[in-house]
Amino acid sequence: MRNELPRGLLAAAILMLAGCAADAPEALGTLEWDRVTLPSPVAEKIVRVDVREGQQVPAGAPLLQLELTRTQSQLAVAQAQAVQSREALAELRAGPRREAIAQARASLAAAQAQARDADAYYARLQPLGRQRLVAASEVDRARAASQSAQAQVRQAQAALLELEHGTRVEQVAQGEAAVASADAQARVQAVTLEKLNITAPRAGRIDSLPYKLGDQAPVGAPLAVMLVGEAPYARVYLPQAMRNRLKVGDTARVRLDGEDTTYEGRVRMIRSEPSFTPYFALTGQDAERLSYLAEISLGTDAAGLPVGAPLHVVSDEAQ
Repeated sequence: MRNELPRGLLAAAILMLAGCAADAPEALGTLEWDRVTLPSPVAEKIVRVDVREGQQVPAGAPLLQLELTRTQSQLAVAQAQAVQSREALAELRAGPRREAIAQARASLAAAQAQARDADAYYARLQPLGRQRLVAASEVDRARAASQSAQAQVRQAQAALLELEHGTRVEQVAQGEAAVASADAQARVQAVTLEKLNITAPRAGRIDSLPYKLGDQAPVGAPLAVMLVGEAPYARVYLPQAMRNRLKVGDTARVRLDGEDTTYEGRVRMIRSEPSFTPYFALTGQDAERLSYLAEISLGTDAAGLPVGAPLHVVSDEAQ
């Protein structure tokens, strides 16, 4: 009888401690790395794959290559249009040729000669018309011909002045704008052509290659996904009790499920809004059901841990 009472008290104490441990706030989540997704710039066939999933690659390493033929042709067209625009601008800046000005002067001289002939004919018909020796309609036609010839002279003079004054400033500005537009289009095509050789933007590990050799991915589809950075981070969901005690910059400890080793980290992000908010979990005791997404940066000692491994986090204050 003497031994039964202490054993009962010990069992009760163990149950109480287990209940307290169960009530300790704990955040669950997974181990993640920063991810870089490389989208497809154009809908072209994959003609070369240089890496495999899980491979570690340095920055700038070639990953895949898309078919170049169509984009190369589009670049050639854009470059030809840029050359055409530059030559048109050079022509505007050079102004009219001497031969064109000479031709305009000759046209003016011809118009003046025709005008003098028309004026003389009209002058001869005027007295005959007053004497009614010719029909009035003939005099009217001669007057109209004279006026038309004078108008042609003025037109030829204006054309000559336009050539002599050269190209307008507004026309040169339009030409410069056309050159800038054509050059920009050529640069866009050149950048697109360069993007067809998919390279690693940062050093990291190839996590997935959704498309294989010969596939034609649509525009924007992920061609490769990389895991980058020097160390992983814990992506966890903080319960309300832990959320109230943690803030960005605080220290937290991470432990993988089934292991005893803990890894020290620092909270780098906590969402201000809960990830899951039942309508009844806004006030009172039900508020404990709220969960807040958070990220905890780990050190390089955690770099060898498996991606996606389940883990749990307990803040230093909770410990």
